[in-house]
Amino acid sequence: VSDQKPLGCWSVKHGQMITCPVVCNFETHEYIAVHDDKVLRIWRDEDVNLDKVFKATLSADVYRIHSLPHGEPLVLFKGGGVRTLDVLLEAPQQEIENFISDEVIKWSEAFLEGEEPILIFATEKDGHYFIYIQKFKLNILHKYKLEQQESFNPLSFTAYIKNQIITLLCLFSNDSIYKVLIPLQQHGEEEEQILSKSLLLKLSVSGSVLKGTSFAVLDKDHVAVLGSLTAVGEESKECLTIWNTKFQTLQTSKELPLGTSGQLWCYGEKFFCTHGKVLTVIIYKCETSSLAAAVGKLKDSQTSDVSYLNWNNLSDEELVVSLQSQQSVTLKSESKMTLRSRRSSIAKVPPDTLTVGQLLLDIKDSSSAAVEEELKQLLSKAQMPDVQATIGCIIPALINRCKTDPMFYPQNFLVQLIQKRELSYSLCPDLMAVALERKDMHLLQICLQCFPDIPEEMTYACLKLFLSISDDYLERSDVNMDSVICYIDIESNNKGVKNEIVENGFNTELEEDSRDTTLTKETLLKNDGEFCPVGPQKAALLNAVLRSAYSETFLLPHLKDLPAQQAVLFLRYLYYLYVKSSEKINTTLPGVLSPTINQIMDWMCLLLDAHFTVMVMLPEAKGLLSSLHKFVRAQVRFYSELNKIEGSLQELQRLKHQKDSQAYSIEVLELI
Repeated sequence: VSDQKPLGCWSVKHGQMITCPVVCNFETHEYIAVHDDKVLRIWRDEDVNLDKVFKATLSADVYRIHSLPHGEPLVLFKGGGVRTLDVLLEAPQQEIENFISDEVIKWSEAFLEGEEPILIFATEKDGHYFIYIQKFKLNILHKYKLEQQESFNPLSFTAYIKNQIITLLCLFSNDSIYKVLIPLQQHGEEEEQILSKSLLLKLSVSGSVLKGTSFAVLDKDHVAVLGSLTAVGEESKECLTIWNTKFQTLQTSKELPLGTSGQLWCYGEKFFCTHGKVLTVIIYKCETSSLAAAVGKLKDSQTSDVSYLNWNNLSDEELVVSLQSQQSVTLKSESKMTLRSRRSSIAKVPPDTLTVGQLLLDIKDSSSAAVEEELKQLLSKAQMPDVQATIGCIIPALINRCKTDPMFYPQNFLVQLIQKRELSYSLCPDLMAVALERKDMHLLQICLQCFPDIPEEMTYACLKLFLSISDDYLERSDVNMDSVICYIDIESNNKGVKNEIVENGFNTELEEDSRDTTLTKETLLKNDGEFCPVGPQKAALLNAVLRSAYSETFLLPHLKDLPAQQAVLFLRYLYYLYVKSSEKINTTLPGVLSPTINQIMDWMCLLLDAHFTVMVMLPEAKGLLSSLHKFVRAQVRFYSELNKIEGSLQELQRLKHQKDSQAYSIEVLELI
């Protein structure tokens, strides 16, 4: 997720439809899917074609497959029957009982209580709702009827097990969450019981009402609800909210203006929800709640840092404060599969007890030098509990100030943080955008070298800027030259640094039958293989782009927008690197952080794919393409000849190990 790279993709045939969510079998590391209700598919990462993986046609329609961390997956059928996957695969066509022929399953969940799997699911029939609990060890199915609520129906369910009691939470259409307790210690199959419910939370605050669509339990005192927040006379807004059920208060909320699918998932202290066309991940942490924290009435403390429970797009006045020792929820939001950071605020405290909140207030109006000094003071604390979280609070505030104040730009501090590997693109997605706007070549170069998760769109933006910027401007910029100093003349009149050309793949005897493919030193000098077509500073910046991670699928559309002249210049530089890499037997460029031969070739192929038609039509690219074609063809021929004697070379190596003569000797070996 952090690299935005697809690792695998599998498709069913045209006309087929995946009819329940795909799950992973944690025990076997296999994926399990059902298409067209009855066809079961099981495959692994290395499988490519779903048509060739395991297939089983079942006798009944599947509603959902539940995967348990330390148990066999459970298959719930639409008729209420349940089987473990291994039992089902022994006889896929076995008859599945139908308990709920007139009822429709609305929700289901599976748990492990001790070592026993427990399955709970809710059904609906004519406006009446029923709860079923399947215990596998005793093969007992309990049925309950949910207490009716006049004119209101449940929209969503969630549940958890503690102390042999199932706590079922129901989100109703009257903007309320109700709690139902179901003891697991039921003996035998008793008559249908009616489950009474109690009001847990009313989703309204200060005249605003949240029309919830889905929700998740965080702990015994907190729930997260996804829905539309409406107020009298205002347009409704889709929001993700955190509520304190103990004190009936709204802790914090985040507006999702691009809309959601209405679904909210919670796994491993992370929320997952769709926001527009992207996936938003929200990391949360719950501490013991207190009334003071719930209502935002906390006394200042000299010994405790105060932080807001906030999102990066809320104003300070909208945030709820809590002490670090008693904070109820800490959140970090990650949008477009990237970690979004938060802002904090705090009352003034003495300089010798500088806190994150104090620093965030100072960032709003202090000078760059003063802010950098305070940043160094804060981060140098030996007892800093969570450096990453602290940086996550500070960086968005710095970036926001940089956007609004042209005179504010703490470059030195930002560079130090990046070089210490304390930052990533996902932690500060706006940082590189600000650096692009200010044409900060040094910061962009450091980001490209250190960030592992830069989106392809940003990589392309850096490439376009580097190619378009003038060499005069770059000479005045602070650019790290370590990647080019060993193979490019830094001083134009210094010829001693240049490497001697070695004809790797240009033996004239190999080219006797194809004179048009013979590439001599003079040919190289006439074309682009000998001299670097860009200045050393620009070459160093381009090298940083070449070494960055990317996915061809996402980068290619952006590369097609690269202006033709810039594309030709970039191809000339890639060709130059290709020739330089081929001079030595190990095809490795000298220096630190230099691109590899594979990276050079991959970018060359990608650029030609994006601009091949334009390259063919441009007169200035004709000679370049011809030289490149001849160079590649000569190398292919050269390596083809090497392959012919590969067996003989291996035999020589074997003979050398077998026979190690101590005395002087002359041996004649005939190569066949």
